[in-house]
Amino acid sequence: MNPLLIGNHTLAWGSRTYVMGILNITPDSFSGDGLLPPPAPLSPLPPSQDEMGGEGRVRGVNTARHFLEAGADILDIGGESTRPGSQPVDAEDEMRRVIPVIQAILAEFPDALVSVDTYKASVAEEALKAGAKIVNDVWGLRADPELANMVARHRSPVILMHNRSNPASVEVRERLGSAYQAAEYQDLLEDVKRELMESVAIA
Repeated sequence: MNPLLIGNHTLAWGSRTYVMGILNITPDSFSGDGLLPPPAPLSPLPPSQDEMGGEGRVRGVNTARHFLEAGADILDIGGESTRPGSQPVDAEDEMRRVIPVIQAILAEFPDALVSVDTYKASVAEEALKAGAKIVNDVWGLRADPELANMVARHRSPVILMHNRSNPASVEVRERLGSAYQAAEYQDLLEDVKRELMESVAIA
């Protein structure tokens, strides 16, 4: 398998395992490691400010430093939880979460390899403009019909994930159509492989 060149990084698949450090810029991550505090319902975020704030960006940079010092190869930054029961986040709020953190991390660690965990084309494009190099799509290019073309225009590597969780967003459920089949599997490995190859075909 040919090595993948991403910026100043070469990923030689098969030579070793590459480690991704996950930065959840959310208040409701799977494991309670989200970098955002729970929302304050009576004090909505002013639209002109990013949701992380100065202190949040510091937490993001400190977490990135910890991951890099521990040997992480890729920093994956996401602003919408995909845990069961999580609330959907619109693109503007997601960008207010992740873009300032990407910028702050790359200002501190300019050689870091950053991926953005999103299925929204608009969020992914702004993240790539901010310096991210990889798009990590939990829905494998099936939730936003614009994402594949946008990634192609930027010539960005894309991570295609397998997912049969129940999307919190009604709009995403409508877009997925028959691609969302609940969580039952007839043949786990073959079903996963088949669906991933469908995403490869889209790519």
